[in-house]
Amino acid sequence: MKSCPKGVSPSLFEYVRTAILPLYDSFDKGHGRDHAEYVVDQAMTLCRYYEADPQMVFTAAAYHDTGLCEDRKTHHIVSARIIRSDRELRRWFNEEQIGIIADAAEDHRASSKNEPRTIYGKLIAESDRQIVPLTVIRRTVQYGFAHYPELDKEEHWARTVEHLKEKYAEGGYLKLWIPESDNRERLKELRAIIKDRKLLRSIFEKEYAAACCSIPTKL
Repeated sequence: MKSCPKGVSPSLFEYVRTAILPLYDSFDKGHGRDHAEYVVDQAMTLCRYYEADPQMVFTAAAYHDTGLCEDRKTHHIVSARIIRSDRELRRWFNEEQIGIIADAAEDHRASSKNEPRTIYGKLIAESDRQIVPLTVIRRTVQYGFAHYPELDKEEHWARTVEHLKEKYAEGGYLKLWIPESDNRERLKELRAIIKDRKLLRSIFEKEYAAACCSIPTKL
């Protein structure tokens, strides 16, 4: 992020920019700093439609995946814990606000069976979806490479198809919460690709080749 979003304290922005966003540099490519910045941008855009504190939205978005420093399965819970334990945040928020911010980060996970508890959680969850069809497929392949390096090409293909169907196809577990978002139209585009197995395979082939090229050569 190059500039401070409207409604956000410059000091908070600088703290997040220098102390929080660098944490994402150690995560897999699908959850790197560019993803965090995308979620922040989307959340700040969508919050204009609601009576939500932009500083709280900004902070929840910036911290939402920090829990990946421990593991993927419970990262949303860890992210909430990181927010509650960050004493620096007391410079800008009271305890009640920090609790809401932490709840929003905890509620963002797409596989959650429960509706986010507040508008803040809904804004972060919606912004985190990042339903750009090619980006979704790319992140799925990249995640596979980062976490399942033992799989061969066909096994990566099978994992990609399984994940896309389980999460994004009709009846999948992904839920959308903010009607002002353009995620619904993009989800329709992605579902059309998932149904077109030949097209999906061609996209997979390109992303698989790119992922292979990004792996450092062992000496």
